Amino acid sequence: MNRNRIFTILIAAFLSFACENDEITQAPPNIVLFLVDDMGWQDTSVPFWNERTNFNDIYETPNMERLAKEGMKFTQAYATPVCSPTRVSLMTGMNAARHRVTNWTLEKDSMKRMEINHQTLSFPEWNVNGLSPVAGIEKAVYANPLPQLLHDAGYFTIHAGKAHLGAIGTPGADPKKLGFDINIAGHAAGAPESYLGIENFGNGKEGKEVWAVPGLEKYHGEDIFLTEAITKEALIAMDSAIVAQRPFFLYMAHYAVHTPIMEDSRFYQKYLEKGMDSTEAKYASMVEGMDKSLGDIMGYLEEKEVAENTIILFMSDNGGLSAHARGGEPHTHNRPLSSGKGSVHEGGIREPMLVKWPEKVAPNSMTDARVIIEDFYPTILEMAEIDSIDTVQKIDGQSFMSVLQGELKNVERPLFWHYPNEWGPSGPGIGASSAIRKAEMKFIYYHLDGRMELFNLYEDIGETKNLIEEQPETAKELAQILSDYLRSVEAQMPSKKDTGEMVPFPDGQFEPVEEKNEDQ
Repeated sequence: MNRNRIFTILIAAFLSFACENDEITQAPPNIVLFLVDDMGWQDTSVPFWNERTNFNDIYETPNMERLAKEGMKFTQAYATPVCSPTRVSLMTGMNAARHRVTNWTLEKDSMKRMEINHQTLSFPEWNVNGLSPVAGIEKAVYANPLPQLLHDAGYFTIHAGKAHLGAIGTPGADPKKLGFDINIAGHAAGAPESYLGIENFGNGKEGKEVWAVPGLEKYHGEDIFLTEAITKEALIAMDSAIVAQRPFFLYMAHYAVHTPIMEDSRFYQKYLEKGMDSTEAKYASMVEGMDKSLGDIMGYLEEKEVAENTIILFMSDNGGLSAHARGGEPHTHNRPLSSGKGSVHEGGIREPMLVKWPEKVAPNSMTDARVIIEDFYPTILEMAEIDSIDTVQKIDGQSFMSVLQGELKNVERPLFWHYPNEWGPSGPGIGASSAIRKAEMKFIYYHLDGRMELFNLYEDIGETKNLIEEQPETAKELAQILSDYLRSVEAQMPSKKDTGEMVPFPDGQFEPVEEKNEDQ
């Protein structure tokens, strides 16, 4: 064989190899969405502020630290004050004011007792049945769920952990009806009766059936924490996708660190030895157990040699619990942020968020870009290169792909929260309210009494100084923008029980400006 012939063969072989590898790099990315329940902005050793705090030195989350070093940290990522509104926004791309699943769901067709029995307000009939993938379900929002779109595009879709997307007896309560190929432990309830395998995760407790975690019978009687059991099953499910040579979407939605606060024995003792009280030591052990799950998944991806083509997104569904059930002083567990879960103050809505995307997102990077939970829907579709989708719902979220590529976008974009409901506990920022953040300013309007708050978050991240009297024009401007938005999405408002009149939108709290004639 002459030299030219050998050279031609070698060139052909090289081009063939290059094409094959190009196809590999162009394969759709695997996507892992790691959502933690009730995890506060401070429940980690990763600082999401411009300085470390005492909380960052208490909690041990080495795998979050690793993820932050390998990806991008978002310092101003937002969700809603409670879980179901966030989860429905995530799955639909809609703001809670539009989808009307504004409180947590469970019983079909039923509002919460604390709403029904409220002394002052009559609350609107919000979508108590949650998300529905089919039309015609009363008191539910009909939408095309994110996992269904991914499934239809060829993704192997895995739900692991807490669902809490639809009321008992509705289609939305079953993750498999929302587009997931596999459902691990997800159902209508938003909390487990028990995290302990030795207690069968709450199964068999009379009167507690609604809270018992389904589908993990193989672990019943074992000394295993729920977080670990769900993780083990998620790894098995990913094996199925890899064997089938399909890209996968893993929605790793842990029940942790939601109540009941129970010790994860793998990590509990070390926090007692740090001098923490038993409740806070249990809580910290749950945080570290969650972090161990993240590490197990990252290790699995490397072992299977798919890490370089896998995106990992990390987020929490609302702020850390602080109003009750914790050790120590209430409303202090997210400091310097004010308040916690259930509150529209920063402690209730600002979340720890991380994104890793090899070769796409700069390692050890950070952004101050403001994103909100409904932004995940269009972003994940764009990551999966799914476009030209006509959804039955209007999408409020905006893709943050440009942010991941290093561009700071939408600095002036307003963010909106709407909670015309009653959560139960009291505290700073807790209660029926509507809010807007625009640039550094945040305006809050409380439905109960028309009270208003205005904060400069750049100067006062702890929301300690209400500027409503010092900057009335700024408050009025934000109230108008917020009111216009609420009207545009036909947002529901409570009514006053004594008069039957609907609580006015926030711009109704300001006197109209009188027009002056030219002679004045």
